[in-house]
Amino acid sequence: MSGEKHVVGVADMKVAKRPGDSIITYALGSCLGITLYDPVAKVGGLLHIMLPLSTIDSQKAAQNPFMFVDTGVPKLFLSCYQAGAQKQRCIVKVAGGASTKSQGGEDHFQIGKRNIMMLKKLLWKNSVMLKAQEVGGTVSRTMTLDIDTGEVTLQTGGVKSDL
Repeated sequence: MSGEKHVVGVADMKVAKRPGDSIITYALGSCLGITLYDPVAKVGGLLHIMLPLSTIDSQKAAQNPFMFVDTGVPKLFLSCYQAGAQKQRCIVKVAGGASTKSQGGEDHFQIGKRNIMMLKKLLWKNSVMLKAQEVGGTVSRTMTLDIDTGEVTLQTGGVKSDL
């Protein structure tokens, strides 16, 4: 059965539960792609966040909570719960958080590293464990979640791998 491919932009989120659907996001650099999947309800969501903390711009966070880890991740969980997912069954995976070095070779702001740290802190605080991660490095990644199987695939430099 061929379903719909839901494309998640930067600072965006999609949730799907229809058989055959998939959710994809492109060009994860310092941003994080976070998937949540309930294998019983066959509900999944994908969030593409840019920055760790909404406190840098509360107005932007109010307009688009998917821009930040601390406001986007709770929205991802709540949206999946509303579609039938249950916390104790949810599988969380993450990719991205790459270093964006300047020409001088320094990553002054370390956005990728800070995104990862904020996500792990938030998950830990809420008793949620990461099932899998491919984070850091200097490469851009494309992330896809298959709603039928819960499989998360990454494409990096033309090479596909399972997460």
